[in-house]
This record gives sequence, C-alpha cells and structure tokens, in this order.
Amino acid sequence: MKFDMHCHTKEGSLDGKVPVQEYIRILKEKGFDGMLVSDHNSYKGYQCFQEWERTHPDPDFVILKGVEYDTIDGGHILVIMPEDVKLRILELRGLPVRFLVEIVHAKGGILGPAHPCGDRYVSIFNTRRHRYKREVMESFDFLEGFNACEAEESNKEAQEIAKKYHKPALGGSDAHKMACVGLAYTWFADEIRRESDLISCIKAGEGITCGGSYYRGTTRAKIGKAKEILIRGFWIYNRLGSFLKRHRRKLEMRRFRISKD
Repeated sequence: MKFDMHCHTKEGSLDGKVPVQEYIRILKEKGFDGMLVSDHNSYKGYQCFQEWERTHPDPDFVILKGVEYDTIDGGHILVIMPEDVKLRILELRGLPVRFLVEIVHAKGGILGPAHPCGDRYVSIFNTRRHRYKREVMESFDFLEGFNACEAEESNKEAQEIAKKYHKPALGGSDAHKMACVGLAYTWFADEIRRESDLISCIKAGEGITCGGSYYRGTTRAKIGKAKEILIRGFWIYNRLGSFLKRHRRKLEMRRFRISKD
C-alpha cells in the first residue's frame, strides 16, 4: 500500500492550507491508498476526517491518526499511537525527547524524528542537545528518510542514518500547500487498515521503502538568506508555546505516572 506519511491539514495546523477532503481527492488521483494526518501538536485534522467519514465512507482510502510533536530539545517528532489510545499530553508541546519516548512506548505507540537532518531547532540532529548524540536513534522506531520539502542532502543523510541504526525510513510530503500533496510516498508490503497495523509493520521493519520528488515552493526556499529569521522565529514560537503550556503538561505527566503505576 502507498501512503503519504506526513500531512498537515487546514483544520489541524495553523500553517496548513489543505482541507482533509482535498487530501483524499488529490492522493486518490495520484494512486495513493492512504495518508497519515500529522498536524502540529493537534488531532483536530483527524477529528474532522472522522466527522466527514460518517457521511462519506470510503473503504478504498485509509486515513490514519498521527501527530508531529514539537519537543523542547529535539525538534519535531512524528508520533503514531494505537487507534484506541488518546493522550492529551501529545497536544501540549514542549516535552523533552526522553519523556516523549517514555510516554509513547508505555502506551504502545511508536515515534521517530521528522526531517532529522533539516533546519536548526526543528530537526533533531541540528539541535544543540542532540547535534552530536546520534545514539538517540536507538530509542526511536523509525525516521523520516524522504521529505519532499527538504534538500536532497538532508534526505540523503537521513537515509544513511537509518541504515546505520537499522531503522525503517518513511517518506512524507510534509505538505502544507496543495501543490506539495503526494510528492513523497512510503510503500508498505503489508496491508494497513488501522494504526495498530501500521505500528506492527514498522516494528517488523521489513517491506518498507520510500521516495518521491521535491517541492521547491516552500517559504524557506523563497525568502533565501532571510530564512535565518524564520528559523529563529520557529525557536521563539516553540519556547513560548512550551512555557505557556507547562502547567497543563505537568498535570498530564502526573496523570500518566499514576496510570503507569
């Protein structure tokens, strides 16, 4: 089955421009069998799909629930939880990577870095804490090996890391705009119908390939040298968001500890 494994929706991401219904239309036209909704710290896009599905069931196209989580020290991490697991803390940005790994694995989920060799602050191997600590890959279940919005060198380096640590490499468009939807793909040899199928397939680590083409219309590409200002803005936005949500995040961590015990 062919999936786009990194999709931002208009309903779930502040910078998303593509409604869930348009994703379905475009990806089906391009021969995809499904997609992973991976909005920033939000399941709103996936929830909109669930509402849409009640009146527009489509057995030929699979939409799975994911999230792109903004950690405080390791950039953006893609998280996939079993279909029956709902964790409020995954919508509260700012956890350190080690706590995120602990929580996700304790509840049966999997996770891996998005665009791991991309821009500073948002890509784990270009963050201050993890820049020289690639052994952190041992705690992940996969990584994003092809991102349509990244540079070719960034994807090549990510795929080399995946091979070194024997981790499955996934492909996703990282689409925020319509022109980018479906430019990257992941092929799964197994049939994927729900999140638990995907988790089992990735854990097995066999029959998974990725690839695609590049999108050159990103804001970063258009603004050239001014990109550094945008990247610094990401850092400020992430720090501020983490600070504002710290109290609620602590409450959710306390609930997690209690449920774990």
